Order: sequence, then C-alpha cells, then structure tokens
Amino acid sequence: MGDSRFGTQCCYLLLLGCLLFFRAEGGSIPITIVESAKARGAVCLDGSPPAYHIDRGFGSGINNWIVHMEGGGWCDDVKSCLERKNTYKGSSLKMEKTMGFSGILGKKQAANPDFYNWNRIKIKYCDGSSFTGDVEAVDPKTKLFFRGERIWQAVIDDLLAKGMKNAQNAILSGCSAGGLAAILHCDKFRSLLPQTARVKCVSDAGYFIHGKDVAGGFEIENFFGRIVRLHGSVKSLPPSCTSVMKPELCFFPQYVAKTMRTPLFVINSGYDFWQLKNIMAPSAVDPKGNWKSCKFDLKKCSAPQLKTVQDFRTQFLNALSTGAGSKPSNGVFINSCYAHCQSGSVATWFADKSPVVGNTKIGKAVGDWFYDRASIQKIDCPYPCNPTCVKVDSDS
Repeated sequence: MGDSRFGTQCCYLLLLGCLLFFRAEGGSIPITIVESAKARGAVCLDGSPPAYHIDRGFGSGINNWIVHMEGGGWCDDVKSCLERKNTYKGSSLKMEKTMGFSGILGKKQAANPDFYNWNRIKIKYCDGSSFTGDVEAVDPKTKLFFRGERIWQAVIDDLLAKGMKNAQNAILSGCSAGGLAAILHCDKFRSLLPQTARVKCVSDAGYFIHGKDVAGGFEIENFFGRIVRLHGSVKSLPPSCTSVMKPELCFFPQYVAKTMRTPLFVINSGYDFWQLKNIMAPSAVDPKGNWKSCKFDLKKCSAPQLKTVQDFRTQFLNALSTGAGSKPSNGVFINSCYAHCQSGSVATWFADKSPVVGNTKIGKAVGDWFYDRASIQKIDCPYPCNPTCVKVDSDS
C-alpha cells in the first residue's frame, strides 16, 4: 500500500498557497468546465469533466499565454485515490467556482511586470498523476478514472481553440506536482504552438530528485513507481527518456531534462520542505520519528542531522547540474529558503521584501530569462545564509 501522506501534505501546502493568492490580490475568476472533454474520456478521478480558470490578456499581452498547472500531490494506490475522489483534488464538482490569481499569474503590473497582461490560465488538478494517467478500463467497484494525460490534452485543445493557436509568446508552468507536469509536458506543449512563437517552460518546486533517504535507500523511487503503474503513465512520459531507462525514473526531472528541447526555468529551494520530509526522511524509513522535529523546523536539527540536510542539498544541486542545469538555454533560481512553491504568491514573487539571490527576485529572474535579457543561473549559499527568506508556516 502507498503512503498517502506524500500526497496529502502537498494538498495542504496548496491550500496555503490559495490563501496567499486571495490575500495578495483577491479577485473572482470564474471556473470553466470543459464539458466536451467527457466525450473523449478526459475526466477527473470521479468521472467529472476537467476545469480551468482563465483571465484574458489585454493590450500588448493579448497574444501571449501562460498556462499554469495546479499542484497537490499524487495518489499511488486505490485507497489514496479514493480519498481524493470526492474532494476538489478528484472532482470538478467539488471545486470552488471562483478563485484569485497572484504571483506569476497576477494582473497588477507593479507586482508582475512581465506577464501581468497575458492570457493567464490555471488548470485545475483532479487526476493525482501530474496529468500523466491514461487507463481505458474503469473498475466497476471503485469507479476510478485514471485519465490525467487526456485531461491535459483536452484543456490545451480548448485553449488552442480560444486563441492560443496564434500565440506569440507562451509559458507552460506549474507548482509542485504541477511543476513536475510542466517538465513532463514541456516539449509536447512546444510542438502544439506556432514555430514562430517564443515558448518556454517554468517549473516551481517541481524538480523532485531521485534522492537517497536517511536509511540509504530510495523510497521516493518506490512511490513514483506505484504512481506510474497505477495510472498507466508510461505511454505519456517523454519517450526520449523511457526508451533508455525504467519508466518510473522518467518521473524524475533530472533524467527528463537531459533530453528536453524546450528551454526550462527551475525555481526551487535547495531545502524544499516537501522533499526534506518525503524524499530525505520519509516516514516509511523513520518509524521512530527521529527526524520529525528536524524536517519540520531546521532550527531543531541536531548537528549530525543538519549535516545530512546539507548533504541532501548537495544531492539536489548535483541532480540539477546533470539535468536542467547542463543546458545554457535553461535558467535556475535556487534559494536557501525553507519553502515549497514560490511563484504563486506576490510575497515571494516580486514584492518589496521577496527573497533575492544575487540581488535578484524570482519574478525578475524569470522575466529576464524568458525575454533573453540575461542568462540566469542563480544558486544561493547554504542555509541559513539568506536573510531575505520569507517565513512560511510549513506545519501543515
């Protein structure tokens, strides 16, 4: 059986992100239900049609598009998928009818100078597989649909028909599980848009590494393997990766990024708290809870534990350098904040007190990279060196 805590913790983090959205800019962008998707079997876990929110572009941004994929963990077995099925993470029937945008999706020029007037879309996440599942059969007992890949394609087709087919500039982005999805679908997204368009991808807190845990194993590989098998994700993963290694390894960005053709920007913390909790010290390999205090608050780590944390950061940087960081067209912004998802809130994107690395804020770094104003390779010094980090309530 899978450890559904891997998924539920991400859900709580996304709830926190949603609260930050409303605090920052408010807004009431209505939900769009893609009813036509049902005919092609592109449905949420419960069989309901997929959905997204769209705020139309204006002025100079009318032909520019940013498609942001919502995160929220994964389900790796029937039990954990059933737990999601009747929630907003598994059914469009349970989703909020309106939502606010902020950060990379914000509409205020001062808070989002490069993308504020683009067509800005958030794809709702209701499949539990980072939009990769595609299983035709439906168990009559559970009535679970594993159709994440079809959802992605149906929503993208809907947006293409609404004008994205004429895009001049476009970004596929996402946070957490959505940030992983942005990497897995990046080249596919590029192929659907005009060759004359500038198209790039941005992954926020989605660069999950094939990292060694405190027991010396790779529990995260087991977890990702269960997701890939349950959701039938193999045929949806980049073939340039699956042709040379085990499919579950192609759920790890460090291996996919090596063969990507489309430019990618990675926003991540070197101490991403989801990864520390679930890759470095997952509960499955820490039955006595020796790591509980440390992984929830780095100030409570013992000296040996903090060394392990710093070693995990080294693992992360190595996975980055051999993957996304190995291509000059890619950009990276790796700070030392104890954080997870930093593009969705104005507080961490482009506010007066937003985190900086090399005197550069995240929003400025992404804009400079997208428009080729500068090459961006920002890697912070080790924790606790950065005084600009925004405090995040991570006890969720």
